[in-house]
Amino acid sequence: MTNVRMLCVLLVFQAGASFAQEVPRVGGCLIRPGTLCTNRNLSGAKLSDANLAHSQFTRSVLADADLKGANLDQSDLSRADLRRADLRSASLQGVKARAARFDEANLSGATLKGAALQNANLSGADLTQVDLSGSHLANARLEGARLQDANLQRADLRAARLKGASLLSAQLQGANFTEADLTDADLTGANTEGAIFSRARTSGCKGCP
Repeated sequence: MTNVRMLCVLLVFQAGASFAQEVPRVGGCLIRPGTLCTNRNLSGAKLSDANLAHSQFTRSVLADADLKGANLDQSDLSRADLRRADLRSASLQGVKARAARFDEANLSGATLKGAALQNANLSGADLTQVDLSGSHLANARLEGARLQDANLQRADLRAARLKGASLLSAQLQGANFTEADLTDADLTGANTEGAIFSRARTSGCKGCP
């Protein structure tokens, strides 16, 4: 019986070791849901279509990373650096990305419903057809961002900086632009029904109420 038990333990150990070897690592981080990857340098990482839901990447560097189609739902990206990252069609529902950097990143077609993006930098980012409904973008930087056909319904954009941003044909129903800077922004064709523009700066803005 002792030999049988030892054999079982050995088989379980080998199976566990084999599983661990099958989980890919990038920059010392396991690429799987719920991974803990804080304060790491993952610049240029190839993570397209990776399932990283419920993971932690706080203060990590993901600049120029390939995250096309990746699942980052409910992940924590607070203060992470995602400059110029490719996040096309990625899913970031409920993501926490306060003070994160997305400048010049490509988020076209991505889903960020209910995302926490307060104080985040999305200047120059491609947010075409992105779903930011119910998101929190207070004090966020969106200068020169491309938000054509984006869904920003009920989004909180208080004091956000949207100077020169393009919101052509965007869905802005119920969005809050209180004290936002919309100087030279373009809202042509956007649906602004129920949107709040109290004390917003709208000099040179096209389509602003």
